[in-house]
Amino acid sequence: MNPLKRTAPALLALVALATAAGCSSDARAAQPAPGGVTAGTDAQPQATAGSPSPAATRTQTQTQARGATSALRPLKAPLRIADITPMGDKKEKIGVGSPIIVTFDQAVKNRTAVESVLEVRPDRPVEGAWRWISERKVVYRTKTYWHPHQKVRFYARLSQIPGNESVKDTGRRFAIGASNIAVVDTKKHVMKVRRDGKLVKTIPISAGRGGLVRNGTDVYLTTSGVHLAMDKKPVETMTSGWMGVTDPKDPLYYKLEIPWAVRISDSGEYVHQSAGDYQFLGKSNQSHGCVRATPAGAKWFYTIAQRGDVVQVTGTKRKLDWRNGWSFWQLSWNQWKKGSALPTATPTPTPTPTTIDDDQS
Repeated sequence: MNPLKRTAPALLALVALATAAGCSSDARAAQPAPGGVTAGTDAQPQATAGSPSPAATRTQTQTQARGATSALRPLKAPLRIADITPMGDKKEKIGVGSPIIVTFDQAVKNRTAVESVLEVRPDRPVEGAWRWISERKVVYRTKTYWHPHQKVRFYARLSQIPGNESVKDTGRRFAIGASNIAVVDTKKHVMKVRRDGKLVKTIPISAGRGGLVRNGTDVYLTTSGVHLAMDKKPVETMTSGWMGVTDPKDPLYYKLEIPWAVRISDSGEYVHQSAGDYQFLGKSNQSHGCVRATPAGAKWFYTIAQRGDVVQVTGTKRKLDWRNGWSFWQLSWNQWKKGSALPTATPTPTPTPTTIDDDQS
């Protein structure tokens, strides 16, 4: 119904308003210079009887300052991983479209060296590549969807980077679950869900109605493209605050507790139970940008939903931006590979086997 209040990733800052949608949730002094001279002034020390000349004083002061700076300068911090998404196989199963997102604890200066020690090894091989989306974050995506019902192992041998030997190698084992692929046809007002290739459910829906243009973008339209399920909640609080309406007396104000909400973008799009207006389901588009479904259909979809499940929306004039949430499948394979730091003609080298700390957090 209305875009999330939670903070969007930094990479969405450039497209924040352009990607805003209609479902929102309530989830989210100058220092003195060395030698006693004030920085930014032209004051110089004055010579007195028996004291060194001004030039000598400046030279001594600068030498002392350099020595102090050298003594206090911290050693270069080793590069570590701050976060790996999704969680490990003991905590969740993920969908066939799922990315592997690795966030480091600092900006990565030598991307080639880092990328060369990252390895992804699925039980059933499929081509994949890394793409850097910020100074600290790199994402792995496959050329085609993962094969369902398998394990995927990720290894980060950061100790093999020169100068980073003190860091403990780490990794994670992921569990790919069933292949859940939902196709939302906004023109026919229906969502069809295939599970492991078999059509298992057809659900009447109502998508974004359009009609609210901000900076040339109709933010009431559902975005067309390949979304991924990113999160889900049994009840999500959705408000009109995303469009600046916070006064309960305003006729456009709303604050609703919406059941069975599966988030599919960072701009606030969900698949969720319709808050009434059931007469429009399967017949017309009436939402603020979300995909509304019947109570039974929404609950069923929520129950099977895994992070990384594919939700493809068709039929609207508003295109999904690849930087909006986990919408990485919006880029072609050739476009995706251009974000890698490794030469396209050079395969990722297989690092020397080492003992890996299997992180299941």
